[in-house]
Amino acid sequence: MNDLERDIEQHLIWAIALVGGKTYKFKSVSQSGVADRIVCFPNGETWFVEIKQAKGKLSKLQEIFAAEVIALQQKYICLWSKEQVTQWVETQCN
Repeated sequence: MNDLERDIEQHLIWAIALVGGKTYKFKSVSQSGVADRIVCFPNGETWFVEIKQAKGKLSKLQEIFAAEVIALQQKYICLWSKEQVTQWVETQCN
């Protein structure tokens, strides 16, 4: 299935709310390439989440951002479908 980014993002918002978490839209005025969402799980974990559709591609600045936050030992993931969102949320809550 080839979901649009906005549909995957809406599914993420719904799935996180369903488990009692929150998602925040993340836009930086000083740096391009930041993740689309900050996800806060009720267990205290916080993730930077990039959303891409199946045919999408991370930009060079998005790759740099991902590498930087991972190097800082932050949690980062790029999700490519509604199914992947569902699997990831279930994994984080078990």
